[in-house]
Amino acid sequence: MEEKKNAGNGRSHTVCIDNRESLVVTDVTDVPSFSEDTVLFTLSQGGLVVRGENLHMQMLDLETGKAVLAGNVQSIAYTQKRNREKNLLARLLK
Repeated sequence: MEEKKNAGNGRSHTVCIDNRESLVVTDVTDVPSFSEDTVLFTLSQGGLVVRGENLHMQMLDLETGKAVLAGNVQSIAYTQKRNREKNLLARLLK
């Protein structure tokens, strides 16, 4: 079986939700924001926003890129990878 790779950097990720009670994400590079109702993951290809209730980080290993959340998962959404230099320059020139 041939392994699929992303065109951007050769890395791929997985998101696995089990009965809306737990979520496993791979290819996590950072967790810039976390609360009981919203978690923001940074992936190599962009971001992933998880919304729910009583979210708790059961495991986070940035070396392997794996994160496990428990709680009531209500939604997930992808965000685009932003160019920080361009955004900073745009804000400075306003």
